Amino acid sequence: MYCIDAGSDYCPCHLAETLDCILCSQLSGEEFCQCKDWCGVCIYEQYISNGKKAKNLRKTYDCPILDKKVAEDSLCMFTLEGPENLVRELSNAGSFVFLRNKESVNYYDVPISIINADKTNNTLDVAIKSSGTKTKALFKLNKGDKILLRGPFSNGIMGLSNVSNAKDGISLIIARGIGIAPSIPVMKKLYSNKNKVISIIDTQFKENFYEDYFKECKSKVLDCTILDEGNLSEKFKLILEKILRENSINLVHCGGPDIMSYEIIDFIDKMNNSKNKFINFSCCNNSKMSCGEGICASCTKHYDGDIVRRLCKVQMDPRDLFKGRRLL
Repeated sequence: MYCIDAGSDYCPCHLAETLDCILCSQLSGEEFCQCKDWCGVCIYEQYISNGKKAKNLRKTYDCPILDKKVAEDSLCMFTLEGPENLVRELSNAGSFVFLRNKESVNYYDVPISIINADKTNNTLDVAIKSSGTKTKALFKLNKGDKILLRGPFSNGIMGLSNVSNAKDGISLIIARGIGIAPSIPVMKKLYSNKNKVISIIDTQFKENFYEDYFKECKSKVLDCTILDEGNLSEKFKLILEKILRENSINLVHCGGPDIMSYEIIDFIDKMNNSKNKFINFSCCNNSKMSCGEGICASCTKHYDGDIVRRLCKVQMDPRDLFKGRRLL
């Protein structure tokens, strides 16, 4: 477990000012340095050098909408033009931004995953599902309009180190609905690491907005209903068992709701316990977010031992994400 922003241009952040730093013991109320695994720039030294204050928050950019495609009433895709440095920072798996209609107040900021960051043309592709007041405001925008974009943010995927370490093998993508969008950069990373990618997809939409990306990564795509009333469908379990039995999978990525990720991790772990196999996971970070900076606490989850984790910043293994989480 570590902080996704540690050592970046945004560290130390405002959590340091309130002694709530995720990584630095001295900036979380301890008297002495207790850093054991951190090998980067000293966060405490950076805090002192910066006048005992946080570094700047992310900027908000005025981005032109170069293209808008409405796949259906509840799904549209935007292609946005952004500054070169921003596009470059959003080119990794787990990247996301907060988008807002210029006519809306700042409470309308909504986190949206980056599907593709084109560093040659300085463009960003996003897919938006209309699911509430914030996203409906974005649907009103059209090609030629400008949209407010705040970023870059990086913690949209849990288990990023597992994705980076999966190389020269066979990886499995399991994605459902709008969870397909943040899974695409994960697939690209796995493909660039010379992995063969197999994908089980539960589209949920009439329009296949992801097809070209999966073809680009030469992924074998299996269409299947994954969840049936909150449980893994029998057909999906049969397909998953067959894939795991016939292939040596080095990583399973889950792109969908938390219940789906939890059920898949539990199913695979029970299946592999008797065979002494261990498979790494990554999954979407589905935490509710309002600021993305760890300040608003809307992303916090409570764990056993009265541990509170700000999931907009804490990067962790998916197994640890669900282990010991308190529902009340």
